[in-house]
Amino acid sequence: MQIRRKNFLALSGAVTATALLAACGGGDENSSGTGSSDAGGASDAGGAPAAPADADLVIWADEEKAPALEPSALAWGEQNGLKVSVQVVPGDELQASFITANQAGNGPDITMGAHDWIGNLVQNSAISPVQLPADVSDTIAAVGLEAVTYDGQTYGVPYAVETLALYANNALTDAPTPGTFEELITAAEAGGAENILSLPVGESGDPYHMQPIYTSAGGYLFGKDAEGNLDPSDLGVGKEGSLAAADKIAELGQQGVLKNSITGDNSITLFAEGKSAYLISGPWALATVRDSGVEFTVSPIPGFEGGQPAAPFAGVNSFYVASQAKNAGFAQQFMTDVASSPDVAKAMYEANPLPPVNLELREEIAASDEYVMIFAEAAEAADPMPAIPAMAAIWGPLGIAQANIVGGADPHPTMEAAGEEIATAIG
Repeated sequence: MQIRRKNFLALSGAVTATALLAACGGGDENSSGTGSSDAGGASDAGGAPAAPADADLVIWADEEKAPALEPSALAWGEQNGLKVSVQVVPGDELQASFITANQAGNGPDITMGAHDWIGNLVQNSAISPVQLPADVSDTIAAVGLEAVTYDGQTYGVPYAVETLALYANNALTDAPTPGTFEELITAAEAGGAENILSLPVGESGDPYHMQPIYTSAGGYLFGKDAEGNLDPSDLGVGKEGSLAAADKIAELGQQGVLKNSITGDNSITLFAEGKSAYLISGPWALATVRDSGVEFTVSPIPGFEGGQPAAPFAGVNSFYVASQAKNAGFAQQFMTDVASSPDVAKAMYEANPLPPVNLELREEIAASDEYVMIFAEAAEAADPMPAIPAMAAIWGPLGIAQANIVGGADPHPTMEAAGEEIATAIG
């Protein structure tokens, strides 16, 4: 799960570059029964399946979300007298394949994906704005609606949100909900933990998991213009705030709080094996931690004493209508029903338990899962991951800079060099 999550978010850079260069292509016919999930039948569109000719509504999703969506999508189709086909496209190919297939006119009516795809999808004219019910602000959490709004238009229907929180091993710390990051360090040291904190760094870095530390120490990625839109010309990497963050990251590296030896492959495992006092991760880590038998607490990530709040990213999973949808009317009907009713989101939660953005469903689930509300509330205080195409230039250079700083590189010139590389890539 952890490897999947890192790829899911960091893919923005690689996928955006691929998508922008995507060429139109056709596809081989791939058979599909009523509402079947199709993983095979590669086409020229990046290995994606060709749409069944007799389907009234075709939805593309990755290998984890498709099985979660399929039962409720089929039920919706039966209720409306429609044949729905949910097709599987590998997550690392989905965005680029969708853009290519849509341009060629052989893509799906709807695709699922992260909200930070929106800028690239709009830039490639791949998705259409959607009409949501008038009372949607009463039924869907604000973070979900903000995430799918781009240049004043609503481009998707959100259904689940992911963000980071702090896991504490109660046996290794007497501060399971530390008020500051400094308190976290002191408590872990007193508890004698082998590792103070499990946070993926590795050799290439992980800006997604580092974001709460980066923001609390003063860093930002993009400023905003007068209308409140993210402004790619106001790049924060390399500026004063990011240099203060670089100093703090260097300090944490020297203290052994951050380590290059902790990666996306082992950070959750180290915590589950009792080798870390704390873990910064998301709801995808819950199953592993629960199964480990570790007595744990989950709480918001604390900021540094006297610093800014620790603001992790919020990633919102959403449905999008293809601009070249063959059945745009049915697609809009599906989007309206998903936005107004929690049934689809509930079925998806039961198969893949991510905190929903539907407020009614969130309250219902909270009665049986205490952690849903913790992550949901953490997401409300988080920043939606930037959906502008310029974000693609951030991941690689910033991650490598942060990893190098943890490893002992001079923080200021390292961060300034990353800023220059990013600025050049943005153009």
